[in-house]
Amino acid sequence: MRNSFFLLATAWLLPSFALQAQDSGFSCGANELHRMGRLIEGHPERLQEIQQAQAGLEHFTQAWQADASRDDNTYIIPVVFHIVHNNGAENISDAQVVDAIRVMNEDFNKLTPDWSQVQPEFLDRVADMEVTFKLAQLDPSGNCTNGITRTVSTLTYEGDQDMKDLIRWPRDRYLNIWVASVAGGAAGYSMYPSSVSGPWGADADGIVVMSSYVGAIGTSDENRSHTLSHEAGHWLNLKHCWGDSNEPGLASNCGMDDNVSDTPNTTGWQSCSLLGATCGSAKDNVENFMEYSYCSKMFTNGQKTRLHAALNSSTASRNNLWSPANLALTGVNAEPEICLVAFSSNQRTICAGQSVTFNDGSYNGVTEWAWAFNGGSPATATTANATVTYDTPGVYDVSLTVGNGTDNLGATEQQYITVLPMNGTALPIAESFETGTTLSTTIWTAAEVAASQNFEVSTSAAFTGANSVKLSNSSAVNGTTFELVSSTVDITGDPPAVLTFRYAFAKRLSSNADALRVFASRDCGQTWSLRRALIGDALVTAPNTGGSFVPNGPGQWGYSETSPISGLYEVSNLRFKFVFESDGGNNLWLDDINVNGASVGIEELGAAAGGSLFVVPNPAKDRAVVSTFLAEAGRVDVELVDLLGRPLQQIANGVLPAGEARWTMDLDQVPAGMYFVRVQQGGTVRVAKFTKE
Repeated sequence: MRNSFFLLATAWLLPSFALQAQDSGFSCGANELHRMGRLIEGHPERLQEIQQAQAGLEHFTQAWQADASRDDNTYIIPVVFHIVHNNGAENISDAQVVDAIRVMNEDFNKLTPDWSQVQPEFLDRVADMEVTFKLAQLDPSGNCTNGITRTVSTLTYEGDQDMKDLIRWPRDRYLNIWVASVAGGAAGYSMYPSSVSGPWGADADGIVVMSSYVGAIGTSDENRSHTLSHEAGHWLNLKHCWGDSNEPGLASNCGMDDNVSDTPNTTGWQSCSLLGATCGSAKDNVENFMEYSYCSKMFTNGQKTRLHAALNSSTASRNNLWSPANLALTGVNAEPEICLVAFSSNQRTICAGQSVTFNDGSYNGVTEWAWAFNGGSPATATTANATVTYDTPGVYDVSLTVGNGTDNLGATEQQYITVLPMNGTALPIAESFETGTTLSTTIWTAAEVAASQNFEVSTSAAFTGANSVKLSNSSAVNGTTFELVSSTVDITGDPPAVLTFRYAFAKRLSSNADALRVFASRDCGQTWSLRRALIGDALVTAPNTGGSFVPNGPGQWGYSETSPISGLYEVSNLRFKFVFESDGGNNLWLDDINVNGASVGIEELGAAAGGSLFVVPNPAKDRAVVSTFLAEAGRVDVELVDLLGRPLQQIANGVLPAGEARWTMDLDQVPAGMYFVRVQQGGTVRVAKFTKE
């Protein structure tokens, strides 16, 4: 393409000088304009800085191209991947990041498997860019790293400057690549060196890429794998083959310029029409990595010269990245040194007889593994990954020692695997959290979460007794998910099971839409089925509260239950879990989480869906509370009866208003055994079974 250079008018400055994006099927130009606008907002002098920086870099580039004595080095660039995620698919694996580095290095070193199949007109222009990207092995503080950071944030759904502000490493020492769920309507975007040359530009310098465009494995694929090579080209001052526009296919693009002599004028491509010649008789270089096509295979020699000029310029500190001093500071020029033992597993809690897959996450340069699986089969392994079966309920440690032929490093994760009994606790189950100050005395466990708060036993409020479970949601980050998970429950041989619970919750603002969902699993937690959902206003039991919400009495508690659980879910290892998703609301409280066989009454009490009858605690000793919901006012008779239906004690008799009704049964004189509470209103009868201990 012809070599012409213009300082564009301000109206064109931002999309031209600032950002370039690889389209993912969405519009992108307007979003780039907005992003750069944030950096210069209130600072009109920065427009002039950008113009001056581009003019200076272009002058340096032309001089570099004209210098026949220049030394084309092989360049190594330290890289850090910042994975910003919300525990979703965007939290890609280390292996996918490593694969992305592989693809980039193939693309930049003329190692792409099919590069020799480019169109004949361009075969002699295919360049070995002589640039190698390496994951950093030392972080900015000199600590060991694998070049991958992970940050939990809902800003992964924005992919903008706010997300970048969460974490960055110095741009004069590392290429920062942020991986996000979205990248502002593009597959990725990056900055030209000249657009972020000033100190203020350091905060934006780097590449943002969608998680589904990283490498060729995991959430990505081969067709999307070259996006990072495209964006790294922009980051090193390469333009699209058609010039500065983010819109390929426009006839006006024929008049634009990428300042590279061996890339023919083109309008740009999003497809692979290899015979295309859009700006005259010369065939377009459709297979160039700086196109939007999906058949990229090459850079040109002219692009190599331009890119090397950027690496030798001080603009945006690109010339410091590959300096020997910086390669030593980032650890990429040294032999890999083992500095961390780490591993993960596909699950931490299973049932007896099930298996766990372990994956090594140690770094760097690990070539040897020695696993020890207490309680597992096999008990040891010498591969990077292993699958282990646990047959006996219990809590087990896992140990891993790694080596590189010279050095070894080991670590043990205590109580890492929990194995639950295949035959769980029999019904009925009543939990009012009165037996201790921690969840360890119950069948419930708070799942690990990357937050300072979690479900915990509290003595500050309760519906029954003195204790309940509290989640300090008032200080939680929006979007954080918390889980309260049960051990196994055996509902075989019982009527369809129902989980019931009391809850208390208040919003802070009317717009809050926090959600509480209840799930059941019939395969010990491998898969889950939604059984109840309380979202937004449906979860509220008290007025909006600005301070830390504590329910002030029974009137600020709600009641809910799951639909009857039967059929395929009548198993001996049924599990339940409460999942709470924060949206800025106040604290959540839970109490009286009970699992009982569904009542044997001949029909529901009244017409209300919430008209179930409950006895808590169940089993009971000295006394128990009977509660139900009356759909309408009327005379109600409540009796304690034996298994033959003979009345033993009249609990209540009289006219009651519609709404929730509660009574206390005195069981001091009642022998141990199984009984029923029978509630009759008009012609409707409902019965609940309970046990006296």
